[in-house]
Amino acid sequence: MINTIPYNVYTFLGGGKPLPAHTEVEPVPFRLSPSVPTSPLWQSICADLSRRITEDEFTDGFPGELDLAREYGVSRGTIRSALRPLRETGAVTAQRGRKPHLIRGGGRGAYGPVYSLFASVRATGMSQRSIVLVRELTTDPVAAAQLSLPPEVELFHLSRLRLADGEPLAVDHAWLPATRVQPLLEVDFTDTALYQELRERCGITLDGGREEVRADIATAADVTNLDCAIGAPLFRISRIGFCQGSALELRCSHIRGDRFVVTASFGEGIPRS
Repeated sequence: MINTIPYNVYTFLGGGKPLPAHTEVEPVPFRLSPSVPTSPLWQSICADLSRRITEDEFTDGFPGELDLAREYGVSRGTIRSALRPLRETGAVTAQRGRKPHLIRGGGRGAYGPVYSLFASVRATGMSQRSIVLVRELTTDPVAAAQLSLPPEVELFHLSRLRLADGEPLAVDHAWLPATRVQPLLEVDFTDTALYQELRERCGITLDGGREEVRADIATAADVTNLDCAIGAPLFRISRIGFCQGSALELRCSHIRGDRFVVTASFGEGIPRS
């Protein structure tokens, strides 16, 4: 059995704006420490960029290739080589003609990645929108069991395709006891957050949860909505949300692995922001 550590910072990846056509690249002194002369130049730049990402240096947005070439005083080809491992691991985007962009979400005390998704995408200036796939009252013995409810109990079921800048990011399914959340049947979830509506319309705020994150690959069932290839990396997240000690929400999310990064913060030895 693998022991896991709690995590509370989530990064969702999306696109930015292309650089102006007249952007010029001027050489500047190389900013890396000369203490690593044995590594290829692109590897040293890649390591430095990884460090800067980890230290949250790019809070105003991740630079484009031309900006990085100017900053490091190297060719654009070298920068592309340095960015390739970061793109392959999902640390930065790889969208043709668009400036890479980091979306920071969550924080200490957040309820996990999906809780902060709506606000995180909006906070970066990207558009956030959902396509509602299902919004209904239903019975589901499996979901009810997860919520410690009788199999015949009526549930509110909401399924959405989550978009960031118009591109698929996640498919999100949620089940809640219908008797507690009847007002949600009237909500247009295209441009609002479930937890916001739960708080404002039902007077309910989740105060805890239990969550499992599992790495997986896309199946044929994922391809249509997420616009990815069979076998593409995914995160599958299952969560039970609690309110005052009672299970209130079952949520299952399928998030594209090339647009989502999980970073862990643990222990008391790190500074608090």
